[in-house]
Amino acid sequence: MKEYALSATKRDVLGKREMKKLRKEGLIPANIYGGEDHINITVKKDDLRNLIYTPDIYLVNLSIDGKERKCIIQELQFHPVTDEILHIDFLEVFADKPVTMEVPVVLDGFPVGVRAGGKLNLDMRKLKVKGFYKDIPEQLHIDVSTLGLGKTMKVGQVSFEGLEVLNAKAAVVAAVRTTRAARSAGVGQASEEGAEEDEEAPAEA
Repeated sequence: MKEYALSATKRDVLGKREMKKLRKEGLIPANIYGGEDHINITVKKDDLRNLIYTPDIYLVNLSIDGKERKCIIQELQFHPVTDEILHIDFLEVFADKPVTMEVPVVLDGFPVGVRAGGKLNLDMRKLKVKGFYKDIPEQLHIDVSTLGLGKTMKVGQVSFEGLEVLNAKAAVVAAVRTTRAARSAGVGQASEEGAEEDEEAPAEA
């Protein structure tokens, strides 16, 4: 997992009016949970751009008054109209305690079903996994090269070393779906077993 350095300042002020004032000053109120104590902090809005507006996940090295804490983002709150960041909850993590995170999914390989005229769809862009933060990768790679036409890859069919996948086992992660071109060529969902023959046969105009 990538790491991101972020500085923060402890805050004593609470309440909606005070939080609104902080935001006008370019500061975002935040909390840290999971450790020995619950800490109220502020972070600079400009320091969050490369942490928040990205598909990547990070282990945040949060520096507060000279002390560094390792954290992950647990929850983000955005303004419903402007989409501005309103609040952040950080979860402090430790090497000996498992954490739960959503990690981006990457599909590897060229499915046989696509060669037969199908279209590969990624239905779940992230999976929720549990494990020690040192074992959580930046991306979860899934090999779909053997996925046939009309076939799906479900959560229960994937596994990752050192991680527990928490999503419903019947949920579809990826699928090769039949396209109009495949149907017009006489290739239906029932023909996965003959995918190799379909691959060699020329498609009809």
